[in-house]
Amino acid sequence: MMRGKYQDTPALPFTLGMEVAGVVEALGPGTGGPPPGTRVAVFGGSGGLADLGTYPADRTVPLPDAVDDISAAALQIAYGTSHVALDHKARLQPGETLVVLGAAGGVGLTAVELGHLMGATVVAIARGTEKLEVARAAGADHLIDAEDPDIRGRIKALGGADVVYDAVGGDLFRAAFRAMKPEGRILVIGHASGDVPQVPANHLLVKNIDLLGFYWGGYMSFRPKVVTDSLATLLQWAAEGRIKPHVSQVLPLERAQEGLDLLKSRASTGKVVITL
Repeated sequence: MMRGKYQDTPALPFTLGMEVAGVVEALGPGTGGPPPGTRVAVFGGSGGLADLGTYPADRTVPLPDAVDDISAAALQIAYGTSHVALDHKARLQPGETLVVLGAAGGVGLTAVELGHLMGATVVAIARGTEKLEVARAAGADHLIDAEDPDIRGRIKALGGADVVYDAVGGDLFRAAFRAMKPEGRILVIGHASGDVPQVPANHLLVKNIDLLGFYWGGYMSFRPKVVTDSLATLLQWAAEGRIKPHVSQVLPLERAQEGLDLLKSRASTGKVVITL
């Protein structure tokens, strides 16, 4: 977004900061709520790195008392992406097999955690023992190293995939695609490998497979209620202690540039949260 290359970069000038948690200070004319004094979370898209922000009221979600502001700000994109993808888009059911590619990554790990919470059998695919153990701790039932020469065979030996969550693309996508069950659903979340795979449409036809493109932020422009309903569910789960976002740094607003530098240098291991 800072480089002007993000698909939803606002028009200049704009303030960075997409995920916000705070207290409602005032309402615009004709706005029904939430009333001033209410603690809320909001995915604003921009404007978060400021003392005050102005957002559409229907994008706000009241915070349960048990959820602190730092957790509320940190969970929105990472958990929201996986929850809307798995629940709303892929219709993941208890007992189904979910294969997560890049399972130790930022969104991949939340897909493992939420898939487990939703009652699926979770197959985590990541590179190396250390990353696979992180996925196991998040709730993965089966682990497959991304360097395994027969990922397709490993998935098929577990019965095949009902849902594939793919933020990687490339060879991992191709292997998982070939291990889909009939009527399986494959979620295209991103292409971290840099390799955007081409899909043989005849295979979709023969196996009745659904190929589902998914961009969480896009829902804010045409169906924001999908996102706000999902955030309400996630915040309730956070209040119950069922999910807890990993926050690696908490910095004051005066050190916001330091927080951005941590992201650019990939020096953070979790979310970087800026406080007032």
